[in-house]
Amino acid sequence: MRILGIDPGTARLGYALVDFDKRSGFQEIIDCGIIKTHKDDSDAARLMEMRNDLESIIERYHPSIVSVEKLFFFKNLKTIIPVAQARGVVLELAASKGITIYEYTPLEMKKIITGNGMAKKDLVSKVVHEAFKLKSKISPDDAIDAIGMALTFIRRDLLRPLAQSSRL
Repeated sequence: MRILGIDPGTARLGYALVDFDKRSGFQEIIDCGIIKTHKDDSDAARLMEMRNDLESIIERYHPSIVSVEKLFFFKNLKTIIPVAQARGVVLELAASKGITIYEYTPLEMKKIITGNGMAKKDLVSKVVHEAFKLKSKISPDDAIDAIGMALTFIRRDLLRPLAQSSRL
């Protein structure tokens, strides 16, 4: 199964493609990074660039799942609208391609990945690096958060049902 994790943003959208084999438990990061837009471009141009770049990624890697960060609470009200717009682009594109969408708040992602919904970014990064046995550091944080979104789908919606059914 190939999962596309997304950390939405207009200036930088984090993405990660993760393969997961449910039978063996093998997981691997296929690609990750950011889609960066230019601050002097109009909102419409930035969203179009983001959509085009993301569509290219989807066409190249053919994910079956998109796991995207859900808006929950924002300290900075100036960023909520651009992030919501970026999420809209991601949701529309995934839906138009027939890709199943899962959404998690940052608190859910941190809780599922680290055991602490209030975990700091450095702990999330550490757990992601350990989970995938990474030797080199992945940055920026947007890419780590996108990997975290993919890992959240694996741990919450793929592995938890297996653990529950094995207890029956």
